[in-house]
Amino acid sequence: MPTYNFYCDESCHLENDKMPYMLLGYVNVPYNQIKRHTQRINELKKNHNFYGEIKWSKVANSQHEFYIDLIDYFFDSDLSFRAIVINKSQINNNIFMQDFNNFYYKMYYQLINHKLDTLSNYNIYLDIKDTLSASKMNELKSILQTKFGVIRNLQNIHSHESIFLQLTDLIMGAVSYHLRGIGKVKAKTDLINRIQKHSNHQLQKSTPKIEEKLNLFFIELH
Repeated sequence: MPTYNFYCDESCHLENDKMPYMLLGYVNVPYNQIKRHTQRINELKKNHNFYGEIKWSKVANSQHEFYIDLIDYFFDSDLSFRAIVINKSQINNNIFMQDFNNFYYKMYYQLINHKLDTLSNYNIYLDIKDTLSASKMNELKSILQTKFGVIRNLQNIHSHESIFLQLTDLIMGAVSYHLRGIGKVKAKTDLINRIQKHSNHQLQKSTPKIEEKLNLFFIELH
């Protein structure tokens, strides 16, 4: 039975950050390919004299070529990405008698639920959000495990612990930046254009459900 690792992160996920869209996403890595992908990405870093953490907020013109090569590698590999995009103006927690934190984990369930296969096993890693992450993570694991029984491991980690979690941050950051229409940093705009060219999607609406490489779901909350 094959095993896959999901490395999950979020963007603009705070309730009152005045950002129009909230994103939750993950990079999916076949378990038996983790070592190979780690080595290849580290080789890219070494070739470009890149020694920091891969992070969308740190993308600058000085590292332009490294990030372009990294995006090229992602699309040439068996890595994949999925994200759920939430228009915050549609959120109405009062109707469902819930707080924002509960809504957050319901959206995580929507992110993960639809791509689980009962013929595979999964390890799911979530970027540490706050001091409440552990209890909510256990709640999410219980819900997913009850329905599917295929979750081998679900735990919180820090972004510096995983190059794949950093890759999630990069791709999701590109989608979020594009949706906000900023376009001030050329290196970031170039990366977005590269992603759109490789994926053949404009990153502004849901991709087809069957899309495997870069899957986006713009959820309707009304």
